Amino acid sequence: MENAKDTFYVTLRNRLAALNPNRVIILRGVQRPGILMEEAEAPVAQLPADAFVLRWTALDVDVQLPSVLAQMTCEVHYTTGGTEANAGLDRGRTLEGMDAELLGILSPNCAPKMNFTQTPTATMATKVFWGEPQFSTLTTQRERLTRVVKINVFTFQERGEL
Repeated sequence: MENAKDTFYVTLRNRLAALNPNRVIILRGVQRPGILMEEAEAPVAQLPADAFVLRWTALDVDVQLPSVLAQMTCEVHYTTGGTEANAGLDRGRTLEGMDAELLGILSPNCAPKMNFTQTPTATMATKVFWGEPQFSTLTTQRERLTRVVKINVFTFQERGEL
């Protein structure tokens, strides 16, 4: 399932870099696209603003099929306080822009599964695919607007995968 999670993340990261090259974060002194996988980073007290944070929360496996089908739930968390130029008064529009970006990078809703543990990266025999995003009601905490979007991600397990 790690290959599927990595593939989903890298696919969204690459699509975000193409869709909005200005959505970046600096993490450990390195500038990169504004998306990260929470389990692969050091814990933080507060989510980074204006970035997408992927959090894997659930796993279900169907072993009744000829190949094992894994369904994982990914929550995408994002928050914004708007822009400094507008004193944060545009935070609603900024969040709406992030909603649109997320919809943009989720389409198309599949990608070839990759194995990133080898060099060069290897394309696997199956795909990773996902359902429609489920947008939560936005929440407000101080000056920040936050949204959580749930996405069900599916993959067939291949021989030798954990």
